[in-house]
Amino acid sequence: MHASRSAPRFLIAESEPPEARESRRESVGRSSGETYRDTLLALAPGAECHRIKPADADAEIPGGASLSAYDGVFLTGSPLHLYEETPETRRTVAFMRAVFASGTPSFGSCAGLQVATVTAGGTVRRNATGREAGFARRITPTEAGRSHPLLAGRPASYDAAAIHTDEVDTLPDGAVLLAGNRVTAVQAAEIRFDGGIFWGVQYHPEIALDEIAGALRRQADDLVEGALAGSRAEVEAYADEVDALHRDPSRRDLAWRLGLDEEVTDAARRLTELRNFIDALGAPDGALRRRR
Repeated sequence: MHASRSAPRFLIAESEPPEARESRRESVGRSSGETYRDTLLALAPGAECHRIKPADADAEIPGGASLSAYDGVFLTGSPLHLYEETPETRRTVAFMRAVFASGTPSFGSCAGLQVATVTAGGTVRRNATGREAGFARRITPTEAGRSHPLLAGRPASYDAAAIHTDEVDTLPDGAVLLAGNRVTAVQAAEIRFDGGIFWGVQYHPEIALDEIAGALRRQADDLVEGALAGSRAEVEAYADEVDALHRDPSRRDLAWRLGLDEEVTDAARRLTELRNFIDALGAPDGALRRRR
């Protein structure tokens, strides 16, 4: 952290296009950036959190600050497909290039990992073995991941909230694969590029179960088309159980039916990677020491 401040200063990069942002608000009451803000404030009370929308044409950092003025940058999930050349993806990648160049450590979930990958020279594709919808199962750290501070506290195999149609195909040169599972080979990675460092995961440690339920409902037609459910009613029934477990995480019957344990249902465990990143930011000689 900056020595002159006791409270950290975070920049949240919310890459959802405007229509996706509003759809999410209608569904769960908050955009991805607003979810990140609330989560970060819970983990770091008193933190100063600003938001930027890099996919938007008029995006700019609040107050005219520079990226180097922040202790950390956080990249949210997004429906953008990073293998498509659009004004939104170009603007988002340009923003991430500037983050790396600034030397400010960054963290990203889901599309955030994909943005960092493409920026640093890797590739992204549509999910090769089908979508992960609701939860990523049996995520397993690699040998490097077992000793990496990003995954400190995670067991040998764990589940996490996840819903995505795209995945990392090839990591950039020099990146470190930290975890994967049988569906998605790259579930966590460290990427260093142009003097900057990024830690990211394909899953969503930042979101609670009610937001997973909302995402399932928003994507119900796609889940039926992808043969993950027989009807919208089946998706609704599943989402209702996820919602009920959110309201009462002590419901062992629901956790059993959904196949979930405390790595997902317990908020402290669910937030492991974000907490580890913030802790590493505060360690002056740690893995995320800023470039001088």
